[in-house]
Amino acid sequence: MTARKADHPVADFILNRWSPRSFTEATISKSDLETLFEAARWAPSSYNSQPWRFVYALRGGKGWDALTGLLNPFNQSWATHASAIVFLLSKKTMMVPTSPDPIPSRSHSLDAGAAWAMLALQAQINGWATHAMVGLDFDKAVEVLHVPEGYAVEMAFVVGKTGPKEQLPEALQAREMQSPRMPVSEFAFEAQFKA
Repeated sequence: MTARKADHPVADFILNRWSPRSFTEATISKSDLETLFEAARWAPSSYNSQPWRFVYALRGGKGWDALTGLLNPFNQSWATHASAIVFLLSKKTMMVPTSPDPIPSRSHSLDAGAAWAMLALQAQINGWATHAMVGLDFDKAVEVLHVPEGYAVEMAFVVGKTGPKEQLPEALQAREMQSPRMPVSEFAFEAQFKA
């Protein structure tokens, strides 16, 4: 149950989703992780270009050390306890009906973000927690993940079961809670942007 209160009616699973740093030693099966990727599959995208790509490793499995090694030391200190690590990439071009060749996609990051949101919400519904990170070595990620030309590394995230905050370093325990959000009036403007 969440302590968050919405100003406008939204589904409980949206309010309940948050990004913990404390994880149990639970393992996630490849099948359970693929269910989350299936949710991402159905995200909307410009021209149905579906630019998202995921590279993952299960804790203790093939690629785990290499992928977690791409995180900065702070993120490594807690993220290595999660069940899986996933890197989100996006294809920077797309095909459109008016061109025989790929064209630059202005929305590849946005569309990949939509896939991430669908995945994170499905994880929440299925009893898993996720935490996204940009504290990583993006240049090294291109090399380690064998990212081809024309793709962007967007971010990394972990999936796991939420653990007790007491297992985190003392400095992080106080931050292990659902964070607040700014009200709609501060980011949604009628007719024109307001600073």
